[in-house]
Amino acid sequence: MKILLFGVSNVGKTTVGKQLAERLGYMFYDLDEEIKKYMNMTLEEFTNTSDLEWRDRKRGIVMKHILDLNEELVLAVTPISYTGNISRSIHASDSLLIELYDSPENIFSRLVFSDENDHVYTDDEYKERYKQYYLKMISEDLEWYGKTYRRLKIQNRVYMNNDSPEKVVDKILDTVLPKYSKGNA
Repeated sequence: MKILLFGVSNVGKTTVGKQLAERLGYMFYDLDEEIKKYMNMTLEEFTNTSDLEWRDRKRGIVMKHILDLNEELVLAVTPISYTGNISRSIHASDSLLIELYDSPENIFSRLVFSDENDHVYTDDEYKERYKQYYLKMISEDLEWYGKTYRRLKIQNRVYMNNDSPEKVVDKILDTVLPKYSKGNA
């Protein structure tokens, strides 16, 4: 089985994905990290190389490569707007699509930044100073990508409710996977 985790930035796809893969004994892939390897550049360079459609096309190529691997895996999927490049490959019979969802306030509490070399850092003073701006952007992302995920027919939404990653993994294992297993039996 291939489990694809969708959601807006900072919702927790990577953290939850790593723990879910570990619990299941699956391989874990983060689309951002795979893009960096494939393109041989930082994410900062990647986002400044061309427009969003081009970037989503490249993401689609890398996703297809990962999904073509003959292994059980969990993939944390970067938010994608242009879905034509991924629609066919994500709807394979052995793929389980899950959207991780949380409130703007909870996502904001997890907000981190990265520099031009992709080093992650926190800046709570800056974050608090621009809190309203970030809350607005997160709300807009939730709305935009929510529409995108509906177009992709992602039917499994896991409400994180600011729970720990371990508890979110438990939710997936206890509620989503049994439902998926019954549907594919």
